[in-house]
Amino acid sequence: MVIGQGSTDKTLSERQVRNIMSRALATGDWAGKRILILIPDRTRTAPIPMFFRLFYDLLGDKVAALDYLVALGTHQPLDEDGISALVGASAAERATKYPKSHVYNHHWEKPETFVTIGTISKEETKEITGGLLSADVPVALNKLIFEYDHLFICGPTFPHEVVGFSGGYKYIFPGIAGADIINFFHWLGAVITSMNIIGHKDTPVRRVLNRAAEFVKVPILCFSFVVHGEELAGLYVGDPKEAYSKAADLSAQLHITYIDRPFKRVLSMAAKMYDDIWTAAKAMYKLEPAIEDGGEVIIYAPHITEVSYTHGKILDKIGYHTRDYFLKQMDRFKDIPGGVMAHSTHLKGSGTFENGVEKPRIKVTLATGIPAERVQALNLSYMDPKTINPAEWEGREDEGIVVIHKAGEMLYRLKKDQGK
Repeated sequence: MVIGQGSTDKTLSERQVRNIMSRALATGDWAGKRILILIPDRTRTAPIPMFFRLFYDLLGDKVAALDYLVALGTHQPLDEDGISALVGASAAERATKYPKSHVYNHHWEKPETFVTIGTISKEETKEITGGLLSADVPVALNKLIFEYDHLFICGPTFPHEVVGFSGGYKYIFPGIAGADIINFFHWLGAVITSMNIIGHKDTPVRRVLNRAAEFVKVPILCFSFVVHGEELAGLYVGDPKEAYSKAADLSAQLHITYIDRPFKRVLSMAAKMYDDIWTAAKAMYKLEPAIEDGGEVIIYAPHITEVSYTHGKILDKIGYHTRDYFLKQMDRFKDIPGGVMAHSTHLKGSGTFENGVEKPRIKVTLATGIPAERVQALNLSYMDPKTINPAEWEGREDEGIVVIHKAGEMLYRLKKDQGK
């Protein structure tokens, strides 16, 4: 059973959120229990400070521990200032007001972080993916979760380029998962393509995550929420699959904008919460379905100076390419992690690779703090951000030219594709 509510035209007050959480937690026996809560990093719009306060108000005097693990996937760990901003309380405040709560980074880069809890067989992966991929996939997770009696997932749901919608078990995979399962399902999403995945609730990739989650024996309670702007539009608490489903339905209504005619050229102003192209690429993913053939997406983010703090060296080596560029040369790229190739194809977008010639469907241009030479070596187009005055791009919708502010969370699609 899922407890919660949501609306497309109203937002939830903190009092309403507290009431939903209180009702959902009322049936549990939390006395003396150790609870670990998975939360997103700062690349998602989410009122984590409010949840941090409310969880402690409702459970702090009952539990033995109420700790947090930032589900970083392969993002950069947060420093102390970043953690304080994420939860809305400084280290000193946490020590005095929230003494039972500690906040930990997920350390994907340390092998000792993980324990393998099962393997999805090649027969299963072949069936789940409809024959697209077939491999034995080990499922490894941050072993910290097994030091707790209960695991909570607390995070937002948005359209997502790899899974369809974020939320639910996605905070475990890739949030706190090992490389094998991350690379497998990201490459699966790339093979299907972002255009065919994003904004769909039930996808082969989501089924892989659901299967992997069956190996987790720690009880899980999911707090799936949906934001509208900076406010909370919905909150659903319950089984991760069921809570996710409710949240994805609401996200589909709030986070997808349908347009009559495709855009020719978009100045996609990446949200400031993205600090490299690895995360800011969402400013392309969320626009691609709405761009006409031969059109252009310009990712405008002068504050970004790095391609990927984690995977930059590999991306410098392989560049950005369409899916078929990799699929037709897999022997050449067999040693490249599937997750990195997937990101490469997602940013470059759909296209073809025939007789050694690559033809992307659209043009992708970076107007960032990354030097022109590096951008061009990555097989992307470059534009000096200093030459762009966003105000001059406004009001040109009749020309098919648009500006998207805080790009990266709203998905744009054509009305003719609605329901597909």
